[in-house]
Amino acid sequence: MPINWTAKIAKFEQQGEKTGWTYIPIPQQQAEQLNPGCKKSFRVKGVLDALEIKGQALLSMGGGDFILPLKADLRKLLGKKKGDTIKLSLELDTEEPGINQDLLTCLEDEPLARAYFESLTPGHQRYFTKWIEDAKTEPTRVKRVAQTVDALLKKWDYGQMIRAGKKQPFDR
Repeated sequence: MPINWTAKIAKFEQQGEKTGWTYIPIPQQQAEQLNPGCKKSFRVKGVLDALEIKGQALLSMGGGDFILPLKADLRKLLGKKKGDTIKLSLELDTEEPGINQDLLTCLEDEPLARAYFESLTPGHQRYFTKWIEDAKTEPTRVKRVAQTVDALLKKWDYGQMIRAGKKQPFDR
């Protein structure tokens, strides 16, 4: 059952790796209602103002408090910025995120890549899926599926694939 409340959108000024992040603070009281006894990150679904969300991660800030990061695309859809008030209706999201269907189809043709992919933890499999699904255009999505299959054939994890795809300073 969802819990409902209103919060003010905040932004980290200086917070290590989170510097510049825009987020919704989730106080311990609400976090405890969403997922009793949980001290680490977990996923929620529900409604932010009128926008439906699912599979959004709440990140632990210690002391029982959490944050819901608001990436630029989500802020744009909401039309919200730091200091704005937002209505939340959230509940625990227990549905496991699925694997990208295009990737699964391509892996059927590459048994070695599929075997390596299946040997990865579900979290590491999701890195590849999220990267593919975050593509904004269909050509980019297709390219990312191909890059993923190629990386899996080389038995690379997600990080190795991303590093290999970056131009080195000596590349021209």
